[in-house]
Amino acid sequence: MNDLHRLGVADLAAAIAEKKTSSVEVAEALLARAKQHDHLGAFLAFNEEQTLAQAKAADARIAAGGRGPLLGVPLAHKDIFVTRGFPSTAGSKMLAGYQSPFDATVVSKLAAAGAVTLGKLNCDEFAMGGSNENSAYGVVRNPWDVERVPGGSSGGSAVAVAARLVPATTGTDTGGSIRQPASFCGITGIKPTYGRCSRYGMIAFASSLDQAGPMAHSAADCATLLSVMAGPDIDRDSTSLDHPAEDYTRLLGQPREGATAAQPLKGLRIGLPKEFFGEGCAPDVIAAVRAALDQYEKLGATLVDISLPRTELAIPVYYIIAPAEASSNLSRFDGVKFGHRAAQYDDLTDMYKKSRSEGFGPEVQRRIMIGTYVLSHGYYDAYYLKAQQIRRLIAQDFQNAFEQCDVIAGPVAPTVPWKIGEKSDDPVANYLADIYTLPGSLAGLPGMSVPAGFGEGGLPVGLQLIGNHFKEAELLQAADAFQRATDWHKKSPEGY
Repeated sequence: MNDLHRLGVADLAAAIAEKKTSSVEVAEALLARAKQHDHLGAFLAFNEEQTLAQAKAADARIAAGGRGPLLGVPLAHKDIFVTRGFPSTAGSKMLAGYQSPFDATVVSKLAAAGAVTLGKLNCDEFAMGGSNENSAYGVVRNPWDVERVPGGSSGGSAVAVAARLVPATTGTDTGGSIRQPASFCGITGIKPTYGRCSRYGMIAFASSLDQAGPMAHSAADCATLLSVMAGPDIDRDSTSLDHPAEDYTRLLGQPREGATAAQPLKGLRIGLPKEFFGEGCAPDVIAAVRAALDQYEKLGATLVDISLPRTELAIPVYYIIAPAEASSNLSRFDGVKFGHRAAQYDDLTDMYKKSRSEGFGPEVQRRIMIGTYVLSHGYYDAYYLKAQQIRRLIAQDFQNAFEQCDVIAGPVAPTVPWKIGEKSDDPVANYLADIYTLPGSLAGLPGMSVPAGFGEGGLPVGLQLIGNHFKEAELLQAADAFQRATDWHKKSPEGY
C-alpha cells in the first residue's frame, strides 16, 4: 500500500486488522514521511526504537485475534503531555531534555487501546499562544502556506494531521488551542466538556480551563479517539468529572429522532449569536460559514438568531484568569528540583531570577507578570475576583441561549491565518483572534471546529459548533452529518 498516509484512523485500523498492511509498515512509512517534512516544524522528538516496539506489539495482538478501533494506528502527542521514552518539554527551554518517569492518563489510555506513539509535537511554550510562534524550538509552518501560522497552541498537532504526517493527534484547548489551529489547518478538532479528559500528566497552564482533546481529519475519527481518551480519573486528577465514559461514535450516521435519511438533522436548532457575525469578522470567513450553515439547513436543521451579550468581555476575563493560574502553576519551575538552572549565580535569589529569565520565553514571562499582578494584594478583588464573577455571567449567557437552541454555531476565528511574524510585536492583536473560542472555554462547554471551506488566498476556514455540557456525542453527530454531505475535510494542501 503506497498511500498509507492518506488513510484516516478508521481506514488505517481496518487495513491493519485485515492484514493488508502491518502496524510496523505503517509506523515506518509515517516516521520517514514526518522526517521528510521536518521543514514544517511539527515534530519535536522521535524515539524510533520505542515506536517500532509498540507497532510490533500491536501486530502481535492482532495475530492473536485482538481487535480495536485504534489497534496498531500511529498517533502523535502534543508536547504538553508527559510521555515515557520521549522528551516532554511543553515547547520550553525550561524543560529542555526532561524525561518523564510516567505517562499522562490520555497517553496511557491510548496506548492501552493499542495506539502507537509516533512522536512528540511542537506547541506554543506552555500552551501560551495562538500562532505557534512562541515555541522555544522554532515556529510551526502551515502546510497550506508555509509563510503563515498554523494557529496555536496545538499548532504542531494540527499541521501533522493536515500535512498527512499522522492520521490523528492529541491537543489541548485552554482558550481555543484545539479549535483555532484546526480551523487554520483545515482539519477537525474537538474540545470536550471541561473535566471529561484527565489532566493528570498534562503540563499545566491554567488549571480551570485546560482540557485535552483529539484532532483528526473527520468527526468520526475524533469520536473514536475521544471514546478512548475520556472518562473519570478522580484518583489522580481532582478536576476530573466523575461521569461515566461514553461511546462517542454511537450517533454517527444516525438520523435524529423523527428525522429522515434525506434530512438527518431535522429538528436540530442551531443558534447563531449576533456577536459572532459582526464587523470584527472578515467577509471571506463569514461567507464560508454562511455557506456551511446553508448546508445544515438542507440537512434539516433550523437556524435561530440568538445573543451572547457578554462575548466582548471574554478576552479581558480570560487574560486575567488564565495568567493568574499560570503564574501559580509555573512557580514550580525555579531551577531547584528540575528544569533549567542558570549556569552561574551568586545566591538563591539570583539563581531563581536567572533560571526563570533564561528558561521562559517572552510570552510566558508576560503572562506570569500579568498573573502575579492581578493576584497581588490590593488587586485581587478588583481584577481576579471580578473576572471570576463575569465568567459566571458568561456561562449563564450560554445557558440562556440553550433554551432557544440545541447547538451554537459561528466562525472559529475572525480571519484566516496571518503571516508568520505579522502580529509578533502586538500581543493584543494576537489575543483578539480568540474572541469566538474564549467564551465557550470560560463556560467549560464542549466545542469543535469543522472544515467549512476556504477564504482569502485559498486558506481554510472552520465552522465552530458549541454544545451544552456533556453533549459531545450530539456535536459529533451534527459534524459527521455535515461531513457526509460535503468533502471539505478531505481536502489536502498541495503536495501533501
